[in-house]
Amino acid sequence: MAEPDVSGRLAHEEYVEQAYLFRMLRERLGGDYTLQDLLAQSRHEVLATTKLPYAIDFLAAELKHRGVLSDGMRRLSHYFSPFQAFVVAEAEMEKGRFDFMIALQILQAEAEACCHGLSCQGLFFFQFESLCRNRLSYDRGLQAMAEDRRYDQHWQPWLLIVRRQLGLVELADLIYGRSEAYLHEYRRRHGEDASPQVPVLFGPKEGKIAYAHRRRDPLLLFAAMQRHLGYPEVPRPKSIDPNRDLVPLLQRRLERLEARLKLLEEEQRYEAVDITRFYQPHDKPPGESRGG
Repeated sequence: MAEPDVSGRLAHEEYVEQAYLFRMLRERLGGDYTLQDLLAQSRHEVLATTKLPYAIDFLAAELKHRGVLSDGMRRLSHYFSPFQAFVVAEAEMEKGRFDFMIALQILQAEAEACCHGLSCQGLFFFQFESLCRNRLSYDRGLQAMAEDRRYDQHWQPWLLIVRRQLGLVELADLIYGRSEAYLHEYRRRHGEDASPQVPVLFGPKEGKIAYAHRRRDPLLLFAAMQRHLGYPEVPRPKSIDPNRDLVPLLQRRLERLEARLKLLEEEQRYEAVDITRFYQPHDKPPGESRGG
């Protein structure tokens, strides 16, 4: 299996093939194919020089014996990130409302972004916005992000701090406190040689955006970060149009009204109403023999 480099990232071709796999599953799932069939088929479509075919074989075996993909992805933690396994696990929850198709879209978008060298800052905002937009578990999600080896030794403790303090401290303040913009302000107040006792994780641009969005809706913060950092747009559930089924519903009600009016007209003309035409094919009038 392909081992990640010292930064925890796989080779470029691995992310390309992962993105293709997730896109293929999303486009073909739900038709005449089951997930097991698609995994068996994709085994022969992905690039053979990568390690993804071996990962697909393992996932197919786990799906056959356990009925879920997330367990297999967790066991391949050196190839699939903990956050990828978390997203799939959330979609596989029986009582959850997270759509498996949205999960595949998130995995595809992340893999495509990693093909183009997504930074740690962009990766953080994409993953955290995925939690927020799709109402996933912040506790389990941030724990999975902290276990992701693509974040270095400075990022992982901070992600656990965010996990503990989220809800007590605004996200914008947490970001600003670890940015170069805060470092410049700290040195302006305490002298050029002074430095906070925490590592800087975000650049001046991210710090200024976070400071400008304090006490505001976090979704506005994500939208600004997405515009300026260029990380992929986070997939989210589409709102259901309440008027989509309005016309068919009205049509059915009109048909029922027409049938009732026709019955009333027949009764007023003292005509016998033939109710046998409303029977189902297997129904018979009362008193009629059922023995043939």
